[in-house]
Amino acid sequence: MSVLHIVGHPMIQHKLTLMRDKNTGSKDFRELLKEISLLMGYEITHDLPLDDIQIETPICPMVAKKVPGRKLAIVPILRAGLGMVEGLQTLVPVAKVGHIGLYRDEETHQPVEYYCKLPEDIQERLVIVTDPMLATGGSACDALTMLKAKGCTNIRLMCLVGVPEGIKKVQEEHPDVDIYVAAVDDHLNENAYIVPGLGDAGDRIFGTK
Repeated sequence: MSVLHIVGHPMIQHKLTLMRDKNTGSKDFRELLKEISLLMGYEITHDLPLDDIQIETPICPMVAKKVPGRKLAIVPILRAGLGMVEGLQTLVPVAKVGHIGLYRDEETHQPVEYYCKLPEDIQERLVIVTDPMLATGGSACDALTMLKAKGCTNIRLMCLVGVPEGIKKVQEEHPDVDIYVAAVDDHLNENAYIVPGLGDAGDRIFGTK
């Protein structure tokens, strides 16, 4: 069964509070999202495999640990998921990046696919799917289904804020995918926005409203 990980580090919670504030502008919002993504990255990559390699320190030769180069891929759900990529890349610079384009139909609230570009060896990697908001769960489930169709078997979903409705949907449709969030909010409103949430993450990242 899919495991829900709530990453409750004090600095993550502090920065999330600043992001929720409606008076926080796009520049600060983007910077805070990058910082939270880096901090959450420590948790989501805690069990990455390590290779032994031979190096020389200024003192002597030694066998040291290194993350293998072809082990991680970051796949943001466009467009808001892009805001979480830079923080993860700062942590793991060797990670490859793919993109899945989905948008929410304003009337049906259902995801519509318009783009998919992934690394050729995506099926060999641990794939971290990023999207700040896990609301209805429709976009996340569609993205996970697309990745599995490409042969991916080791996938994790990383979101900033989720709600029980979206979390339940992902867990039911993709019980093999663990979910990482900084907070679980109360519910969805009639427009399928997270309450209390932080507004439309894409608009706040890119200043479009």
